This record gives sequence, structure tokens and C-alpha cells, in this order.
Amino acid sequence: MEIPNIYFPNLGLSFQLNSEAFNLFGLSVYWYGIILTSGIILGTLLACYIAKKEKIDPDIMTDFVLYDILFALLGARTYFVIFNWEYYKANPMQILNIRQGGIAIYGAVIASIIVAIIYTRKKKVRFLHFADIATYGLILGQAIGRYGNFFNKEAFGGYTNNLFAMAILKSEAKLPISEEVLNHVTTFSQFGAAEYIQVHPTFFYESTWNALLLILLLCYRKHRKAYGEIFCLYLIGYGVGRFWIEGLRTDQLLLWVIQVPVSQIVAIISIIMGIIGIVVCRKKYLIK
Repeated sequence: MEIPNIYFPNLGLSFQLNSEAFNLFGLSVYWYGIILTSGIILGTLLACYIAKKEKIDPDIMTDFVLYDILFALLGARTYFVIFNWEYYKANPMQILNIRQGGIAIYGAVIASIIVAIIYTRKKKVRFLHFADIATYGLILGQAIGRYGNFFNKEAFGGYTNNLFAMAILKSEAKLPISEEVLNHVTTFSQFGAAEYIQVHPTFFYESTWNALLLILLLCYRKHRKAYGEIFCLYLIGYGVGRFWIEGLRTDQLLLWVIQVPVSQIVAIISIIMGIIGIVVCRKKYLIK
């Protein structure tokens, strides 16, 4: 019997997952990249579908994605490097070594917003309307993309024994692993002496949160009163979920001086911006 490298003891589910999907001409192709790409494609298709409903040329959405991919990747990598600067300062050649991991979704979102502002001005499209439509694609992509962490056995939380507790083969779990988790290393009789860490599957929490938020925003689309409202609700909803989930994770990017998770700070800022944004949008950008 092959020993699974991921096991959900309270659900009775086990998986044998490899981060590498296949090898192409000597180059490893990873599931993480495949899943992220799938999220981008499906998110773009959803945005195009919504654009048609909103009587906007869907090509505007696809063209934006083609322009934005590189900047989003640069933003995600820059965000990660900045808040891991002690390591990259000592290892500058690793800054461009993105195949070893190290991107942050908030960096990608921030970069994409900047690109969208510039892009919509050039296309003479209302930014807030564009942002509302793009939000649907973004959140679907996020919901799908988190499963890349599942295949990589990374971005997990602290120890738990709740219903969704995820056990990862200790030898394959990505660093960092907290002392709390290491103090609860366990074995399962059916898998012999194999050692597992048992953690919160934060990838699953965030993906599920995003999926539920997407459904709520889709249901609310016909009831919105102003342009920008969907985007602002996303800022609030995602911010609330990310603040909670980030508190569970063991691989947080910390703000240097106060050692507080950066993503929790950004989440609070996004919630505040979203609330203010809804008030402003309802005053200035009502849908007529």
C-alpha cells in the first residue's frame, strides 16, 4: 500500500500528490502553474460572460488580461521579496528564481488595479464598471488558484484536530513549520511509522470563502445601485476572510518593525477602503 502524503483523518480522505505534473523536454511542469493558469483562463471567461451581460465588448477583458499577466506576476513577486528582504538581501540571485516559489496574491491584486486604471483610461471605459466585471473573474481565479498550495503542500495553518484537519507527510511539508505543529507530529496505524504534521488546510478555507463570496456577488449583481459597488464589496468580503485566515497561517509575511502579518494590515486597509468606496460610489456613480 502506498503511503499517502496528504490525509484528512476526520474525513477519511487520502491523497498521493506530486508537485510536478509532467516533464517537457527536460523541464518540469508543476501543478501549481497549471492550476494558476486554469484559474486565469476560467476567470477571464467568467469576466467575458459578465461583460456581455453588461453590454461591454468582452475583448476589452481578454486584452486586459494579456496586458496584465506580466505586471500581476511582477507585483506578486515584488510584494513577496519586499517582505522577505532579509533573505533576498543575502541571496540576491534568488530574487528572479520564481520557479522555487514566492508570490503573494495581494501584490498581484495591487499591481492589477494600477494596470486597470491606466488601461481603462486609454480605452475610455469607466474604471468602476470595468472593476465590477473584472472582480468576478479575479475571485474565481483566486478560488481555483489556492489549490496550487494544496499540491505544493504549503501555506497551511497551525495545529488542529477539527473536521477538516489536514495531515501532511512531515518529510514533504514545505517550510516554515511552527513549533506548535512540530509538537503534534503524529502517526496513523494504517500508514505504519510515517510521521505527519496535522494542520489547518488554509488553502481550503480561503478557496471556499472566495467561492461563497463569488456566489453572493453574482446574486447581488442585479441589485447593485452604483458602479464600483461589486468591487468594493469584494474588498470588504475578501479582506474579512483573509484577515481571519492569515491569522491561522504559519508562513506569514511580517511587517519588519512591529512583526504583524502584512496581509492582515492590507486586509484591514481594504475593508476600510471598501466601506468608504461604497459610500462614495452611491453618492457619485449611481447606475441610471
